[in-house]
Amino acid sequence: MKSAPFRYIRANAISDVFEAYAQCDGEARIIAGGQSLMPLLNMRLAAPKALIDINGIDALSGVTHSNGSIRIGALTRFSELISSPEIEKHLPLLKLAAPHVAHPAIRNRGTIGGSLCHADPAAEVPACILALNGNMNISGPAGDRVVEAKDFFRGIFETALSSEEIVTSIDLPAIKHGESVAFEEVVRRHGDYATVGLVATGQMRSGSVSALNLVFFSVSDRPVVASRIALHLDAQPIDSLSWDTDLDAALNEDLSNITADVHTSIEAKKHLAKEILIRVLKKLVMGSKI
Repeated sequence: MKSAPFRYIRANAISDVFEAYAQCDGEARIIAGGQSLMPLLNMRLAAPKALIDINGIDALSGVTHSNGSIRIGALTRFSELISSPEIEKHLPLLKLAAPHVAHPAIRNRGTIGGSLCHADPAAEVPACILALNGNMNISGPAGDRVVEAKDFFRGIFETALSSEEIVTSIDLPAIKHGESVAFEEVVRRHGDYATVGLVATGQMRSGSVSALNLVFFSVSDRPVVASRIALHLDAQPIDSLSWDTDLDAALNEDLSNITADVHTSIEAKKHLAKEILIRVLKKLVMGSKI
């Protein structure tokens, strides 16, 4: 199937984007990597009046480090994240997760901003940004604003963006001394969307963890912060951790809105969530420290 007819507009500045939106009465879509949008167009699940190509806006690309914060341009490709020395040094969680995003051809075109704005609950990067307490820098006709990651994801393919706004960059705190990160997902095949996934950050001291951030993905309509589990595990020795009724209750509370998918039941997802939680906690103790 072919896409419905649309007008192509190439933007060379952020102001061009807002002008194009105005010309199309807001009935336009942004295209960057196009890895999620193009299939929707070809299946006519999306039929905008125009596509606004932002690939010519250089200001939206790149990774910079300043005063303990990393800024990633929304147009930065996944392949650039993988090869970036700044990401490897200051955001090792993204370094761990990015190679699991689909396949090389998609990582060469797909952008971090596109993944965040698409808001697929099974995607790796939105969960990472949430675990890292990221901020989305957003521009629109009414001006600029900042939205915390915890407020950005509203549901399946839904975000806090209005129809004429764009994410320009993401700000993330650089990893601190003594912090550890971990990533784990269960997939049918490498490159598929996860059946269940988990990302984590925490401060490690003598085999215990504090300031723990746990975010599950592919379990609900958005990334899920496992705050009850984190509270239960705070300052506990991980090496001697055993699964008890309190931990089970915390998991059930955090995953109270867990949903099945076409391949995996709720019961199976809960079982996998338990398994990868133990794996992630062990990884936190063992590795990815500065």
